[in-house]
Amino acid sequence: MSQFVVEKPFWDIFPEVRIALIRVTGLDNQDHGQLPASILEDANAHVADLIPDDPISANPLIHEWREAFRKFKTKKGARCAVENLLKRSKNGNPVRSIDPMVDLYNACSLRTGFPVASLDTASIQGDIRLTVAKGGEPFQAISEDEPEPALDGEVIYADDAGVVSRCWCWRDAERVETRDDTTAATMYIECLKPEWQADHEAAVNQLTSQIEQYLGAQTETVYVDEAHRAVDYD
Repeated sequence: MSQFVVEKPFWDIFPEVRIALIRVTGLDNQDHGQLPASILEDANAHVADLIPDDPISANPLIHEWREAFRKFKTKKGARCAVENLLKRSKNGNPVRSIDPMVDLYNACSLRTGFPVASLDTASIQGDIRLTVAKGGEPFQAISEDEPEPALDGEVIYADDAGVVSRCWCWRDAERVETRDDTTAATMYIECLKPEWQADHEAAVNQLTSQIEQYLGAQTETVYVDEAHRAVDYD
């Protein structure tokens, strides 16, 4: 049995974070037209309500994530992935359809502001660890040709083969991305602030309900915090 483990170096920086770990099995990620187009359309339309202020950094959601990223080493220009998603949509470039799973979790992020990662469970090697990098851990991002190893002091998710998410929730590795033939996924959704936890749980519940409804999957959610640092994911 493999585990999802959040290690002490992370808690030393972020003791209040809570993470939803979602196990997805029996997934049909082939596009059969099962998702209503309105799911992404409505989520894109909601962005202006979620982050109404200009510049984007003036919105409390974005401000808090930027402050968090100042607490550890990052690649220059790295931001929480949800900032890039929201900014793109707010600037008139709505997020387009990719595949059913990606569409559902992108819609969740656009509606709620929580970052969502989804990994192909079969591609993960050993435990998943959220920790602080020693530097040099291997990583190659989705759609990039060149590897970009982690920096010393960078917050990363890693398995036995290397980094699966760089700069905490900035970019994911190509080798573990969910694909149209993925049948089991490991997802995680971070809640940065305790006062966001009710909204976080509501977002998780809505996303898992949609995965079950539209993609024929089964989901199981467990929460990881400083008091509960490790759970089985497979």
